[in-house]
Amino acid sequence: MSTVSLVSTAVALALCLALTLALRRAWTVPKWADPAVALLRALVQLAILASVLSIAITQVTYVFLALLIMLGFGIWTSSRRLGANARTVALVAGAMTAAVAISVLAVFLTGALEFTGQNLLAFGGIITGNAMSVVTLSGRRLIQDVAEHWGEIEGWLALGATNRRAVRDIASRAMSEALIPNVDQTRVTGIVTMPGAFVGAVFAGASPLEAGRFQLLVLAGIMATGTVAAALVMWGSDPVANGRPSRAVSEKKSHLG
Repeated sequence: MSTVSLVSTAVALALCLALTLALRRAWTVPKWADPAVALLRALVQLAILASVLSIAITQVTYVFLALLIMLGFGIWTSSRRLGANARTVALVAGAMTAAVAISVLAVFLTGALEFTGQNLLAFGGIITGNAMSVVTLSGRRLIQDVAEHWGEIEGWLALGATNRRAVRDIASRAMSEALIPNVDQTRVTGIVTMPGAFVGAVFAGASPLEAGRFQLLVLAGIMATGTVAAALVMWGSDPVANGRPSRAVSEKKSHLG
């Protein structure tokens, strides 16, 4: 990579980051400087990934290790957003692990993708990241909606409903909202968006047909993994157990950062 390319990249990154931070600051978004920290972390993490990828990709054992590390960071990130207590970590870990495992097994056991380190890392890494996002969005929405609709929950409890039944409708809405980005992403692929997996495969020399087949498997895996993860989180959550949220506003604020 030439010096000119590096300088151009740095300038483009600085401009995009400056615009992001300026607008977040102007709209008094909580923790407005977080994108700067996130971009710096991405830079460090990509540098580490680039240095080890050439080695890891040669052996499936190393690929599994890399995916476990990705999964671990994803579990911690979602858990931290949802409270980071022991029960939350266990729930998020179980939901994400099961969801990723189901999609990976479905794709590779059927032979839809050849079991290679490259395919496993590409497919597993993409669906793991999306599972993390869905778990975070569905969990946060559930926490917020329980605080806002506590009267509805009390009505169900007064009729003798279990905690799970009392929050079922709220959980259903939370799950639906969290899955909207995945469904929309699939719906507009090829029209509004050019998916990275597809473009990368074509640039790497794969035929458009083969690249399209891989992309379809990725999209199906994203939706399946997200749906399973969200369903497990909704099923395992019991936001009613601690009683009525005493400070709905502060609860909301704490889960926005």
